[in-house]
Order: sequence, then structure tokens, then C-alpha cells
Amino acid sequence: MKVYLDNAATTPLDKEVLDEMLPYMTEFFGNPSSIHSFGRKTRAAIENARKSVARLLNVSPSEIFFTSGGTEADNMAIRCSIHDLGLKYAITSKIEHHAVLHTLEKLAEEGVIRLSFVNLTPEGHIDIEHLEQLLKNNDRSFVSLMHANNEIGNLLPIKEVGEICVRYNAIFHSDTVQTLGHYAIDLQKINIQFITCAAHKFHGPKGVGFLYVNSKIKINPLIYGGSQERNIRGGTENLYGIIGLAKALEIALRDVEKHQQHIKELKNYMVEQLKEHIPSVEFNGSCLNNCLYTVLNVRFPHTDNAEMLLFNLDIAGVAASGGSACSSGSDIGSHVLRGIGTDITRPSVRFSFSKYNTKEEIDYTVNKLKELFAVGARAER
Repeated sequence: MKVYLDNAATTPLDKEVLDEMLPYMTEFFGNPSSIHSFGRKTRAAIENARKSVARLLNVSPSEIFFTSGGTEADNMAIRCSIHDLGLKYAITSKIEHHAVLHTLEKLAEEGVIRLSFVNLTPEGHIDIEHLEQLLKNNDRSFVSLMHANNEIGNLLPIKEVGEICVRYNAIFHSDTVQTLGHYAIDLQKINIQFITCAAHKFHGPKGVGFLYVNSKIKINPLIYGGSQERNIRGGTENLYGIIGLAKALEIALRDVEKHQQHIKELKNYMVEQLKEHIPSVEFNGSCLNNCLYTVLNVRFPHTDNAEMLLFNLDIAGVAASGGSACSSGSDIGSHVLRGIGTDITRPSVRFSFSKYNTKEEIDYTVNKLKELFAVGARAER
């Protein structure tokens, strides 16, 4: 049996999305910048996709800029706003995605900004009082805090943070890569200047995303070389990717309540089964409440098998993760788990779920874990 429980890394492409994309891979292939009929056809398709995304977020189409994904969108929001708006001070947390963390750290290293890290609670939540204190002590700041952590699933009170940023005239950016498509988000109800998206996190294609830029903010391009995306992002558009993104977001939000219920039931069932069958199992962050429903980060007991847990799960046909897929191949462990003071001598595994997962897959996974820890326990004796 093959079980895919690494949906926070990427999700399988929805068949409806593929069907929507296929004509733009074959029949409708014109360059959207061309003025002839082939180009006009694809230009219209891109603008219709932009309108669809904007409608789903309750914003203007002119505020949506398509990118190659979340990493580019994060870089664009951070670098362009700090450079173009004259910002000299930034606030983030030590458990942000590296697209945010490394970008801000590089700017601080170059002396472009001063950088502060907001305190975290033991569960990994932002210390709101400390955030407000940092803002109070500094003029116009740049704040970048992710909506949901990609490893432990902690949710940011994004509306409250937006209100605090307004109070102190700060620019607010949130990496919403893990939450777009999983929650209905009305941006008219949040005081925020930038959010980011990657289509492959909600059953869309890889290599495409977008940056939302509030219409009150004016930035210059991060990538030069053409007048695409209203002179903000040069380069020929990823036509069929953009079509797929819009369709995937439409499907995700059309069925969001049904998918939420299904995935929450699977996650809760796995928690119960792990507690029942794996001694001393614990859970990282606050992934059992006030959290992203698609993510479960589990801390297992230490055994001789623990060091090879992900490898052994893979051999058993179960795909899971030890952290962000963007850090795979690194041997330094999860910066998120270190950032919240988790005992990293014990193995932690991130299981993440989608609408395609089943209860039978959870049973299979838990049974394989039972076998692995039973063997490890015997070896220790």
C-alpha cells in the first residue's frame, strides 16, 4: 500500500484542474503579450483567472500579481517594500519559512534593515504583547508573520496582528501559502498589505503562485525584463499554470467546508490511534487546537529505530516529512522545532493530510508505526 501524508510539501493535481489546463498546453498556446488573435486569446484567459482569484479573496484584480510560487512572492513583498517604501526596521519570528527568514536575515546582514524576532510561547504562538512593544519602540516597521506554520500548523491571529500594525503604521506581510485554499479568506476584513500563494498547496500545479499587493501600496519590480503583470513582474507568463491556479482555488473554496470536516476527522482519528498504540507519543506546537487542520507534527519516543524513522516509513510505503520540504537534505534538523525549544533528541514527523486521504490509510500508517516501535523497543531491551 502507498500512503501519501506529506500534503504540506505538495498536493496531487486535481483532475478538474488538469482538464482546465490542457487546452492551454496544446490548442491555445499564444504568447499573452502578442497582439494577434493567438495572443489575445491567452491574454483574456489570464485576466479571467486574475478576476476569479480576486473575486474569491474579495479584492480588486489589479491587486493580484502572478509569480513562480510562494518563495518568489515572499521575496517580492519583502525586498520591494523595504526598498521602495524606505523601511529600515523589520520584525519576524524564528519559525518563519526560510523564504522569509533568509531574505530578512540577508537584508539585515547587508545593513539595509535592523531585524528583531518576536518572542514565541512554548507552543510556538506569537507573543502579541512583545510584538506590540517592538512596534511601539520603532517608527514605521515591516512585519512578516506567517498565517499558519508549515511544520507545526500554529495559526496566527492574523486579523488582530493587522489591527496592531495599523495602530503603529506598520507594513504587514503574511506568508499564507499553507492557508490559501484551506480557509475562506476575505481580505476586506483584514488590515494587510501583502499575502502570498503557491498553487500546488491546494491541488493546483507547481511553479505558479501570486502576490497580493494592497492597492494603497506602490512597489517597483523585483524581476525586470518585460512589461508583464502591469510592469511589476517581467517575464512571459506561466499561462497554463495561472489557469490551473485559478481553477484549483475555485474548487478548493467551493468545497472547503466538506474538505475541512473530512480532514479534521482523519487528523483527530490519527491522534487517538497514536495515543492508544504508541507509548509516550507527544505533539509539537499546538496542532491539536488553534491550528491548521491539515498538519499534525508528532514527537515519538526514542528507540534504536528512531533515527531511521522517516526512512523506514518510506520503505513501508508511507510518505511523511521531518520538516519543510524546502529544507530536505539538510542534516541540521528543523529550525522551527529548535525555535520553540522542542526536545530534538526525539524524532519528530510531520504528517499532513488532503481531501484524498482515507481512514484506511491512517490505519495502515499507525500499524506500520506500531511495528517499527515494537521492534525498536525489543532492540533496546
